[in-house]
Amino acid sequence: MTEPAAVLRLENVTKIFRRSHLGRVRETVGVRDLVLRVREGEVYGLLGLNGAGKTTAIKLLLGLLSPSTGKAFILDRPPEEPEARRAIGYLPEVPYFYRHLSAREVLRFYGRLSGLAPSALNARVEAVLAEVRLAENAHRPMREYSKGMLQRTSLAQALLHDPKIFFFDEPVTGLDPLGLKEMRDRMVELNRRGKTVFFSSHNISEVEKICHRVGILVRGRMAREVERSEWEKDPGHLEKLFVETVSQDPNSGLQPILA
Repeated sequence: MTEPAAVLRLENVTKIFRRSHLGRVRETVGVRDLVLRVREGEVYGLLGLNGAGKTTAIKLLLGLLSPSTGKAFILDRPPEEPEARRAIGYLPEVPYFYRHLSAREVLRFYGRLSGLAPSALNARVEAVLAEVRLAENAHRPMREYSKGMLQRTSLAQALLHDPKIFFFDEPVTGLDPLGLKEMRDRMVELNRRGKTVFFSSHNISEVEKICHRVGILVRGRMAREVERSEWEKDPGHLEKLFVETVSQDPNSGLQPILA
């Protein structure tokens, strides 16, 4: 059986951040020699401790950061190409919108940026507002929105142009149990529609429930990739694999688990 094509790729990517202060240059490694392939139609989860490089990897794939070395590709195209950008939807960890605008105004703005035809824009905006259950509050300004409502607005803008690939950076951070379940169900439903979903998370139990594959980052390197078959028959096994992998790094602060 032929393996599905890789729609997202990082090819030996290294990202070094350089900061200058008082004539001294400090270098920090975001990711190093990172190789990553996300297959068409899968849900891929990226796990790692704080500072492991998860957000850096996502921003490199999105073209929001440029690699120091190596290359990133979306559908075999550089991320900055218009065709690649049209194929993606992005929900950041901390969504930000102009606080005086309503959700409806925000979506109309992003719809125009995405190149949606003016004749179809209003109908599409109302459709995604209904899909994320925000229609009743779409007239209210962002400053009145809760964390969950801001997440729904961000999800709506990601859905707006019906992309093939979705990026979610820590999508369940700060959500209550109901919001968490809604986000999980949303990612599963998108995948059922044939969409590719790539996301980072600290919540191993959520990753375990919905992912086909998981990559574990340790200090900017891909330390391990795990297929669903390795954990699905043993609840909690993915957490054991994660702790085992991370604890092998002497600087992780975690102690190895004794057999």
